Amino acid sequence: MSEMLIQAIGQIVSGEFHSPLLRGDSIRIRDGLIAEIGSGISAGADATAINANGATVIPGLIDSHVHPVIGDYSPRQKIVDFIASCVHGGVTRMISAGEVHMPGRPTGAIGAKAMAIVGAKAWNSYRPGGMKVQGGGLLLQEGLTEADFEEMASAGVRHLGEVGLGGYHDWDSIAEMARWAKRCGMTVMMHIGGASIPGSDAIGAEHAIKVQPHIASHLNGGPTAPTLADIERIIGETEAALEIIQCGNAAIIPRILDLARRHDALDRVIIGTDMPSGTGVIPLGMLRTVAWVSALGDVPPAQAIAMATGAAAGVYNLPAGRIALGLEADLVIMDAPIGSAADDALETLKIGDTPGISGVIIDGELVLRASINTPPARRQLEISS
Repeated sequence: MSEMLIQAIGQIVSGEFHSPLLRGDSIRIRDGLIAEIGSGISAGADATAINANGATVIPGLIDSHVHPVIGDYSPRQKIVDFIASCVHGGVTRMISAGEVHMPGRPTGAIGAKAMAIVGAKAWNSYRPGGMKVQGGGLLLQEGLTEADFEEMASAGVRHLGEVGLGGYHDWDSIAEMARWAKRCGMTVMMHIGGASIPGSDAIGAEHAIKVQPHIASHLNGGPTAPTLADIERIIGETEAALEIIQCGNAAIIPRILDLARRHDALDRVIIGTDMPSGTGVIPLGMLRTVAWVSALGDVPPAQAIAMATGAAAGVYNLPAGRIALGLEADLVIMDAPIGSAADDALETLKIGDTPGISGVIIDGELVLRASINTPPARRQLEISS
């Protein structure tokens, strides 16, 4: 049995939008799961003890929109190890929006099905830097049958990549396939906005209302945003999660959040990056977008963190993304960076800066100390055994 105790925590961010802060200064982890949260918790004889020195602990960030291939590299940008680098940005889990940049990616029903199964199985066995990747986001193709969806689900495919991405735009057939996917327990994400890759097209509210996806992807543009009228219709006429991304239009983010607030739908907002893309690879993309949402959108920082953690976990039915008993112990220890005008990590986000990360824990194991990508944290963790 492995045990870890994190002590002297300044703030514990829960990952729950409606109750974003927890009382206590300690978290006990046992066998990779959160076992106790509170104050005055003592470490066991064999436990690894981490002194947070007053820093903030949050759930590991969940990037709801990534385009990996098979392996930790981006052929589009000719970059290697970008996924492991994102761990240094506090990301502990990524969701594939479709392995669209795979060199020689097969098309047609058989190729799409095979690619999804291979992606799901490969990423289930491969954790660069400790990162958990939910791969195999199926890209819909003409000719797929309900039996194909059942086969893919039994083989471990858990979600559709961006519906509408690419050249297949038979929307009646797509809507039927989305219903098949839902019956098989798959999560359905859908491209919203302007065309992004060759062969794709602009997709707006009418398409989303027909398909009724679980997630309306990159409402602030992937990279081109839809109209505000379309965004408001999607908020009001679907129950989809409302995704804001790094590789999109930053200027429209406050207006999207105002619309969500007006419709009492802020708790439906999730956060991703949509990288690698023409915008590039941004290892601090999740932290930067959380800061944008808080600083530009007037969202309290602990709630902005919930959008990047527990909200995404809820859409994908993940046993993580929140600091709660029995969930996977994927945690980030962070603080105001040296030289910041802020006093702690939450205030850092509120003023639009990037916090410094001093530790990342995945499944109860400390996989990272002192991020090489963030500025140095003012309060660094200390370890004893």
